[in-house]
Amino acid sequence: MRHGRTRRTALVGAVCVLVAAGPLVAGCSEDPDAGTNGVGKLPAERIQARTKAAAGSADAVRLAGTVVTSGRTYRLDMRLKSGGGTGSVTSQGATFQLLRIGEQLYLKADAGFWKHEDGKGDDQGTDAAAADKLDGKYVKVPTGDPSYKKFSGFTDKDVLLDGLLTLHGTLARDGHHEQGGVRTIRITGDKGSGGTLDVSLKGLPYPLRLVRAGGAGTLTFSAWGEDFPLAEPAKGETVDYGHQLPTS
Repeated sequence: MRHGRTRRTALVGAVCVLVAAGPLVAGCSEDPDAGTNGVGKLPAERIQARTKAAAGSADAVRLAGTVVTSGRTYRLDMRLKSGGGTGSVTSQGATFQLLRIGEQLYLKADAGFWKHEDGKGDDQGTDAAAADKLDGKYVKVPTGDPSYKKFSGFTDKDVLLDGLLTLHGTLARDGHHEQGGVRTIRITGDKGSGGTLDVSLKGLPYPLRLVRAGGAGTLTFSAWGEDFPLAEPAKGETVDYGHQLPTS
């Protein structure tokens, strides 16, 4: 009897392999939502609502990838939480570090960045002597300086996620996928032209990968809820220019 059951099991397995490329038969397919958090069975609108709620409730997140805004591409690698954020930003070949603790924003870069900080070259950028003093230092960005508004958004978890995690157009499900070894359900806006979002099917339905509408960048999200330290830089590593960053 045991050998008979074994042969029958083997035959069923063989049949399932043979029909895998054709119509499904009962007992041969697996439920892609088995053992998941269940959001994969929801309509696209409810999936988007659930993932935005999960992201908003998380204490922290790591965000990496590209954002295109005002015709400029920024490559981000940021860790964010309610009290601030820290990480690196690269744009037009220049990389700088951002650190925000509460309302205080710091920017750290090399002398080359400061010489060309306005993107117009040495003739209108920070003079060489000032740039050398700023090299490798944490520069306090005054709240009234245009750079504050420009860069602080990259360190604000709620502002950044609220602006990113919205697909445009008619929402639809786009099947089950995988991101970083985690099973996901993908939703799209206007069949992808309005963006695509991969949502975790494990644990809370956090967003894991976003392709923004109109080629405006691709981002991955990880380390949801994992805290990280934020500390004021040492006084010897900090430069305070008062009400405005230096330019000539």
